Formats: sequence, C-alpha cells, structure tokens
Amino acid sequence: MPKVSSVIVPYTTYLRVYEPLAAFPEPERTHWARYARRTDRPSYQDELRRSLADLLPTPPIPVPVHESGDAFVVEVDGVVCVSPWRTRLRGWQALEELPEELPESVLDAVLPPLVRHQAGQDYERWLARNPDARPWIRTATWQVPLNWFVLVADEEREYAKGSGSTEAEPPVLRYRTPMVQARRRVARALRTLRDAIDEGPLIDGLVDVGRWLEEFHPRSLVELDYGGLVHTLPAGELEDDHSAADVAEGIEALRLGDGAVAGEAYGRLVERWRSVRDRRSAN
Repeated sequence: MPKVSSVIVPYTTYLRVYEPLAAFPEPERTHWARYARRTDRPSYQDELRRSLADLLPTPPIPVPVHESGDAFVVEVDGVVCVSPWRTRLRGWQALEELPEELPESVLDAVLPPLVRHQAGQDYERWLARNPDARPWIRTATWQVPLNWFVLVADEEREYAKGSGSTEAEPPVLRYRTPMVQARRRVARALRTLRDAIDEGPLIDGLVDVGRWLEEFHPRSLVELDYGGLVHTLPAGELEDDHSAADVAEGIEALRLGDGAVAGEAYGRLVERWRSVRDRRSAN
C-alpha cells in the first residue's frame, strides 16, 4: 500500500480566489510575501494527503488543530496573488456538509458523533471570534458544479496532457479569469436565468457563489481547477471537455429564447458528467 506522502489523491475539484498581497493586513501580508518567494511550496495533493493522514488516528482528527500557513501562489501582470489554504476553516465547513453527502451509518463509522460534536463546538467558539471569516477555496468531489463554469470562458481554458499520471508532471485542466469578469458573468447569467426559469439549483448556486466573490479584492484572480479529477478521466475526455462553452451556449440560447439549442447544450453537459458519476459509483 503506498504511503500517504506519495499516493495520488483523485476526485477533488477546486474553485480558488487569489488575492493580491495588498488585500491582506499586516503581519499576514509580510508572511505571504515571504512565502511566495519559497521554491518548495506544497501542492494541492500535499494538502489532501495531510487531511487523509489526520483521519488515520483513533479517534480521527476531522479538523486540523492549527490553521495552515500555506497557500497557492500565482503572479498576475507582475502582481503576486495568493490563495490561502485555510484548511481548518474549510474542514469545519466540510464537516457541516457531510450529513448531506453520506448515510448516517457510514458517517458515524468514519467520524463518531462525539468527534463531530466536539468539532462543531470548537467551530462555534472560533466563529464567534472571527465572524467575517471566509475561505479562499471551495471544493467539490467527483464533479465541477455547473455554476462554477458560469464564471469562466472557453478561451480561458488551459489544458496540458502532462507526462502521465505521475505528480512530477500531471495533467492539468483549469480556467483562470479576472475577478471583474467573473462577477460580470454571474450578474448576466442571473438576469437571463431568472427571466427564463424563475428559480432552480443553478440560480441558487450562482447567487451563493456571487455573494462569495463579492468578499474579495476586485483585482483578484478566479481559478477553476479540475484538480485530482484529471487522474480519473481518460486524456481524450479531458481534451474534449469544453463544459464552460456548453454552459455559456446554453445561457445565451435562453437569453435569445431558443429552448432547443439550450436543451442541446444542457444534454451535452448531463451526458459528460453522468460518465464521471458512473466512475464514482464504480469506486
């Protein structure tokens, strides 16, 4: 069995916001400025492995005891931008969502009720001291939520086959867009969808993600990353995956009142992501 430190962890996809250093107060700004100069920064796979390692003890540790000092770093037009991991905060939030994802019997086996209760109490105390806290990163498993694709455009798509399934040069499928563009696309899509279908999960998801984006610096960068999901999908499927284009086509068709074209775009999305869910069931 491979060690937790070397195994590739698939399935998880990411929506990240990278904020410029100027958006952070001191002393955090200085910390991230120093951190960005490091050449040995950990990857998203390292973050996942650490989370898995915390579940191995008895009782398991569902949420890290201390907040992570790590982040993802990119440079945009000469400006260093960071997306803090905030693993502890995200762990608490994920814990709240688990009852919707797992049957109670499975959840109790993985994380006993007493462990979850204690973590929930810790979160309540922490949140009372940090009422404005929000994560820079959202995650999903075995899918990319359709509302995420609204934020990006097909021309912003980046795909690299890599050298195989190894971490040294893994496949990459991601989109990166300026914050102002992401917010504009959310607003336009919401106008169209509300005129066409009144209500639904896509609208609810867009409202939620739009409110989240408003909490960040306007010069931030938004990244949609297929993350570990690239290790479960054949290269041909990744190369042919233009889900953002399908979502954009469907919304534009709705704006023009063309239900047939909108239905075709939605059908392509459903078929593509059904095949991904089928792999989840097989595992």
